[in-house]
Parts: sequence; structure tokens; C-alpha cells
Amino acid sequence: MKLPRSFYNYISYLGTIIAFIAWITLIFFIAQIYVFRIENVYFDLYTFIVTPAFLVLGHVLIPLGMYLKRKKLKKGIQVSDEKLFVLNLRDSRTRNAIMIFSVVTVFFVISTVVGSYKAFHYTESIEFCGKLCHKVMMPEYIAYQNSPHARVTCAECHVGEGADFYVKSKMSGMRQVWKYNLGTYPRPIPTPIENLRPARETCEKCHWPQKFYTNALRKEKYFLADSANTEWNILLNMKIGSSHQSLGLSGGIHWHINPDVQIDYKANNKRDTIYWVRIKDKKTGTETIYKDDELVAKPELAAKMEERGMDCMDCHNRPSHEFRSPSKYVNELMAGQNKIAAIPWFKSAAMEALKLPYNTTDSAKTEIKNKIVAFYQEKYPDLYKKSNKEILLAINDVEDEYFKNAFPEMKVNYSAYPRHIGHLETNGCFRCHNNKFKSPSGKVISKDCNLCHTIVAQGKSDSIKYVGINGTMTFVHPIDIGDAWKETNCMECHNKLYQ
Repeated sequence: MKLPRSFYNYISYLGTIIAFIAWITLIFFIAQIYVFRIENVYFDLYTFIVTPAFLVLGHVLIPLGMYLKRKKLKKGIQVSDEKLFVLNLRDSRTRNAIMIFSVVTVFFVISTVVGSYKAFHYTESIEFCGKLCHKVMMPEYIAYQNSPHARVTCAECHVGEGADFYVKSKMSGMRQVWKYNLGTYPRPIPTPIENLRPARETCEKCHWPQKFYTNALRKEKYFLADSANTEWNILLNMKIGSSHQSLGLSGGIHWHINPDVQIDYKANNKRDTIYWVRIKDKKTGTETIYKDDELVAKPELAAKMEERGMDCMDCHNRPSHEFRSPSKYVNELMAGQNKIAAIPWFKSAAMEALKLPYNTTDSAKTEIKNKIVAFYQEKYPDLYKKSNKEILLAINDVEDEYFKNAFPEMKVNYSAYPRHIGHLETNGCFRCHNNKFKSPSGKVISKDCNLCHTIVAQGKSDSIKYVGINGTMTFVHPIDIGDAWKETNCMECHNKLYQ
């Protein structure tokens, strides 16, 4: 078959080579998918998006080169018609060259495909995200390793399926690398709330609303900052779902994700202050709008607020990167190790040492130890002399927990990334459930504690009071503060104690 004169140019040659390699690559990928039954969204991305893009590029370059040469010929410009590639199959040297070129090309294409796929796969690995590329994300990487999702890869939540979010994530990654190289990245790194995929496209791949749960008992153990580290227990009957499985999601905490109910709201960019709530019953079409008349957004802020449909991430906003407060991880440390809880005044000493933020990792490691040691040496020298070994071992445990939850150089701690589950150290549930959001008819989004849980036991370890599983008792604050706990939100005290 004789090719037209205009084909013989470098651009068309380049297009031919690109198209040829792309065809071989595409055949190889399709064989991998259908012969070896490979099911991987990224493999599909290469097969059906990246490789065809090169194929199209090659086929565009061929006519482009021909067009440009014809244009020159029409203008009378002298061009060479020399055929750079002449295939004479009668020549043994040509046949040998074709054979060698074909074998080398096949191996080159296969190596390139496998290598590029492996490289791509590595860029989506946990090690790459946490250690190599995103060094500034070390706090998130460490928190992730200690989370319930430690076996879920970063890409499954931050990228998910589909090429569109893959491209978005890589573009965002390029901006992060650029800022990292210039040293202009913020500290702490802000949570990209506005760029997160909807929970129904990520979380609900495993945690689907139709798989609901009924009530569950939750035992919390706290230690007071007194000489005996007095243990205070509280047993909650958490109303995760309805009281019986047959009732589905008609009640309880997870009513908020009931498929028959649509909850929308408007909030500031951090979603910690909510200005407007709308609840729609999809079965009846009834809509109820709640507003807090005391909370009015500035016009420039109101114009930027998006109307968002509530999903899992509005409460479970730190599912894999939770940074716990000193109070929380010291309580858990003492609950898990009786030998630490047995050291007099240790809760108080640890809280004093963890009260102020530190600027560097080295200063934190030095100062935490020095402050706890000084606490005992100055106030209880005899106790320190007697329990020196136990105190030093307990300090090591406190430091280990601190460095899992605080990263001085990145200015990361629990207050930098508030957790909206509950209401102890952030407003969490109280963002809406505060008795201030009212509808035109007078309905209120209630602050009643019993909506989400009832207290079935509470008190010191040696004098716990109980009621039946279906009963409840009034909350008793471990330290007598009168009715202050009823009048103010918990976080107004608990979020300020150790800052």
C-alpha cells in the first residue's frame, strides 16, 4: 500500500510511533483485565483513560504532520520527499532489524506499563502518603496508624473511585508539594473540608445506613486530680439507633442518616457554628426550618455559606485522624495501667505538665519530664524518693501518648482539629441541640441529654449507683459545681482546662 506524499514528515512519524506503542499497551492492559480478572479502579484508569489519550494523540499527530507538509507544498516551499523508513523485506538485514525492533519494543512497552503501574500504585500507598511525599502530614499519618481505619488505604477515602477525583487529588497534591518546597504551608494544615468527597461515596461503601444498630452500653472511666487519683465511672446506654432492631432508624442518634429524612444546614467554613437547619420528611414532603435568632451571620459570611446536606462526616469528622486531649489520653492510660493510677497525685502532675503548648519536640520531651519530676520534688519529696522508679516509667508512658497526639512543630493538638462526636471538649452535638434553634411554629431542637443516651450507673469505683437498663438517673458532676453544668456547655470548661 502506497502512502501519500504528505505522510513522509517527522511529525507524522512521531504520531505513528506513539499510536503504535499505545495500541500495544492498550491490548496488554485489556488482556490483563479480562484474562487475569484484575479489578482495580486505577488499572481501569490507565486502560480506559490514560492509554487511549496517547492513542488519540498519535492519531492527531499523523494528519497534523500531513496537513503542515501539504501547506508547505502549496506555498512552493522546497521539502524533502525522502522516505526515512524504507521497508524492503527481501533484504535479510531489514528483516533482522524488524525482528529485533519488534522484540525490544514489546519488552519496552511491557516494562513501561508494569513500571508505570507500579509507580502509580506506590503513589497511592500509605507509605508514600505518610512518609515520602507528605512529610508535613506526619501528624495525620501517626494518628491514622492508631485509628480504627489503620488498614484502610489513604486513597480509599481521600480519592475514592473515578478519574475526576483522582485528577483533583493529584492537582491538590502538586500544590501541596509546591508549598512544601517553598516552606509556605500553614501550620497546622487546615482540614480540606470543602474538597472532601461526600460520605455516601466513601464511608458508605462499608458503613451503609441500612446496616443499623440498636442501643449499646458505653462505660467511661475518669480519674480526678486528687491525691488518690479517684476513679469516677459512668455507664451510658447509648441510643445509637432505635430501642429495637425492628424499628430501624426511626429514632436514636443515627436517625440523622435515615434515608427517609433529609437534613440540610448552613454553617461557617469550619462547620462548627451552624446558622440554619432544615428537616424534610421525604415520605410526606413536610419541611421544617429552624433558626437561632441570636445567631446572625455577617452578610459577607452568609454569602459564602453553602447549603449542605448532613452526612456521616458532620459528626464523625475525625474518623482516622483523631488527636486526643491530654485529659482523655491520660485517663485512658491510667484506666489501662493500675500501677500508674496507684501513684498519688499523678493525674494532677501530668495535667500540669501538659497544660501549656510546646514549640518543639525536644523541648516537649524535656519539659514534660522536668515538670512532673519538679512537681513531686517540690511538693512531695518523700513520695518521689519512695516511688522514683514508678514515676519515671509513668512519665515515659505519658510522653509516648503525648507524641501520638501533639506535634509542636506543626502546631497540632486536639484543639487544632476538634472532634464533633459528643459534647465534652467541643460543642459537637450542641451545635444544633442547644434549645436555641426554633421553627416558626415554636418547635425546638432539644438539648435534652436523654435523646442520645441515658445514665444507668455513675459514681466512684467503690460506691457506684445503678438503675435498671431502661431507667435513667440525673447526671452528677464528679466535682460539685452546683447547677453550672446545666447552664453552660461542657466545652466551656473542659476545652480550657489544659491549654
